[in-house]
Amino acid sequence: MSETAHLNPAEAAAAIAWEALKGCVDDGSSFVFEAGAGAGKTYSLIAALRYILKDRARELQRRHQQVACVTFTNVARDMIIAQTDGNPAIYCETTHAFSWMLVSPFQKRLRELIRELPGWADRVEELDAVNITTVEYALGRRSIEDGTANLHHDDIFPVFIKLMQSVKFRNAVASRFPLILVDEYQDTNAQLVQCFKDQFIGKPYAPQLGFFGDHWQKIYGDGCGSITHDALKCINKKANFRSAKPIVDCLNLIRPELAQAVKDPAAPGEVHVFHTNGWGGVRLTKNHWQGDLPEVEATRALKYVRAELEDFGWDFAGDTKVLMLTHRALATEMGYGSLRTVFKFNDSFTRKANEVIAYFHEHLEPAARAYLTKRFGKMFEAIDAKRPMMNSPADKTKWTKAMKRLCELRDTGTVGEVIAHLSSTGLPILSEAVVSQERALAEALASGEALAGRLKELHALHAVSYQEIIALCEYLDGHSPFETKHGVKGDQFENVLVVFGRGWNEYDFNLYLKMARTPSLIGPRMEAYERYRNLFYVAVSRPKKRLALVFTHLLEADALATLSEWFAGHQIRDIGSDL
Repeated sequence: MSETAHLNPAEAAAAIAWEALKGCVDDGSSFVFEAGAGAGKTYSLIAALRYILKDRARELQRRHQQVACVTFTNVARDMIIAQTDGNPAIYCETTHAFSWMLVSPFQKRLRELIRELPGWADRVEELDAVNITTVEYALGRRSIEDGTANLHHDDIFPVFIKLMQSVKFRNAVASRFPLILVDEYQDTNAQLVQCFKDQFIGKPYAPQLGFFGDHWQKIYGDGCGSITHDALKCINKKANFRSAKPIVDCLNLIRPELAQAVKDPAAPGEVHVFHTNGWGGVRLTKNHWQGDLPEVEATRALKYVRAELEDFGWDFAGDTKVLMLTHRALATEMGYGSLRTVFKFNDSFTRKANEVIAYFHEHLEPAARAYLTKRFGKMFEAIDAKRPMMNSPADKTKWTKAMKRLCELRDTGTVGEVIAHLSSTGLPILSEAVVSQERALAEALASGEALAGRLKELHALHAVSYQEIIALCEYLDGHSPFETKHGVKGDQFENVLVVFGRGWNEYDFNLYLKMARTPSLIGPRMEAYERYRNLFYVAVSRPKKRLALVFTHLLEADALATLSEWFAGHQIRDIGSDL
């Protein structure tokens, strides 16, 4: 009898991938471990670390070496450390922290390199005028204080890549870390991954590298996406432990090259697809809104679909998630409608392309929520404080007063008032990008010049109630697939309704569905195609039991044909005439 005969289909597929993974770990081959949605990528990463520890922990410590596990977020780092019991043979950190730990001892070279960094181009004279004795990375912002130059987050990878040109530095990395595992490789900085490929992969005396992730799940950031190299072995984990067979069958039609086996072939599941092609009114025609329903009809379509799904037994008050890939109606309903009038492009706030919005969502709001729940360590982590910031009772009083007032302004003030408070107290610290834009706006207003572009948007943003920022952050944390990967890592839900619409500067799902059917349409637009594809895949692969899709924009014949192929055997309904 086969060793896998007693396993369910997903377990049998996972066992094949596990044997291949162990083989690479044992023979020292560098590899890419590709695990699609629901495959259990993190489970395999932890299993690999435990396998390494079982046989090599003592030898690694005797040699003063460690296995490096490089992660994308602090949340992932903490989880990996907990699941490996904080074993000293493993060094687990974020990519920035890992890079800085390696470059920080090379202070003489850092003092030379800082003058070459783009972010310091306008401060070279200041650097020359000060006797810089130390280069640090403490608060993630550029500053010069008492002979110390503090680096920005964006400076860390460039200096690491520069130092990797040195044989001495590469040897230091290899002697410390004979094995480097990269978590969520697809979201790892593209230049950093290219550096690993150029300097380590396939080279003698280099560390073994293992990349865990899924290039179809790169949906945000400056990540590398897919990674290939002649010296990298590819391991595909063809399992899905998350979704019912009807959903996985559709995922396999969408992505046949990584067809997945399910855990329980008999488990019930359902898939529904709704579109609005039959609506007879005049659709929107303005730029990237072309082909979508007007606001009233779009809202009516969503309510209609929800009612239909409730008739099928969906419970929207329970474990059901609505992922909105359209924002016109949603923005008003969720309480951040003014932002649509502030920004020229929705991506400025829905994808945090605007740096002020990014600062609010990624730093200020998490810090404020942590303060209100008395999780002060989390508060400092959210604002990127790399060193203690309360060294005396006076410091504590100052922080308490500043945070108390901030929380009051979150409830009653405008964005401008919140920024003014942060500017005056310096607590929490504004990001360098926000400070730069605020300075430029102040200078423009003082000179009386006409505002345009980003400054015009920032000035309008100042007048918006901060409550709208809170509402937007709640959307990004709950309804947006952009936060699925890292905001709530590995999100999955019993039921998922995905709403596809226009209004996105960088997404056109009608075009994506046509491209998927006719690859010749992709041509020079491969980057756009992959962007469409990855977001579509991430959104539709979240549910465990039930999946529904609704398209509020017009779908052309080829796009409908693609849906008919991918969701064959499932309900595909035109609800347009019912609106």
